[in-house]
Amino acid sequence: MTPLKTIAVDDEPLALGLVASFVQKTPFLELVGKFGSAVEALKYLHEHPGTVDLAFLDIQMQELNGLELARVLGPTGPRVIFTTAFSQYALEGYRVDALDYLVKPFNYEEFLRAAGKARAYAELTAQHATAPATSPEEEEYLFLKAEYQLVRVALSDILYIEGLKDYVKVHLKSTPRALLSLMSLKAMEEKLPARRFMRIHRSFIVALDKIEAVRRLTVQIGAVTIPVGDQYKEAFLQFLSRWT
Repeated sequence: MTPLKTIAVDDEPLALGLVASFVQKTPFLELVGKFGSAVEALKYLHEHPGTVDLAFLDIQMQELNGLELARVLGPTGPRVIFTTAFSQYALEGYRVDALDYLVKPFNYEEFLRAAGKARAYAELTAQHATAPATSPEEEEYLFLKAEYQLVRVALSDILYIEGLKDYVKVHLKSTPRALLSLMSLKAMEEKLPARRFMRIHRSFIVALDKIEAVRRLTVQIGAVTIPVGDQYKEAFLQFLSRWT
């Protein structure tokens, strides 16, 4: 795999120099620019579209901060790893789909761990781009963005999925800890094969083969009882009629 073309953006010269030096000593990264402001970085990215894979962005900068720059670049821009002295920005970093979040002062080991996530993301993206096209019905797993990394989730491991405004909470058979991913329940529904999963409520999708009992339009999965919403009732009853 060719090195990821990388830029560093920070209005503190010492911090900028440190990140640049870390990039230069990392074999799978290639430093193509370092900028003392987000405005300078934005100008470079507009003049060189599609040539930067990864950006290490400070958050608190004059004129245009790192979060604002990430929002301007959007999903078509380079992947972002934030570098900042303020940990309270972690949630905002997650909202703009950052790969990771480094709190200053950080050492090379911490930097390398974050950079490794960028390399893993790029490798997965490349594999997906070259893989033969398959329908959602044929996939046995999906990748979810959770905790600043892409997590491979087997469809057979999913019990049910809960919608929480801009997030989904994926409850798994293999672990009591659910995965929290930044996406809508509708977007999640579109990723799942309809023969194996069904939305039964505005806030819930269930794995059909994990349903243990149905009582008075509620579904039992393990110790959890999930209601069937009115607008989903007809489709759910049609599903049940095939087996009764």
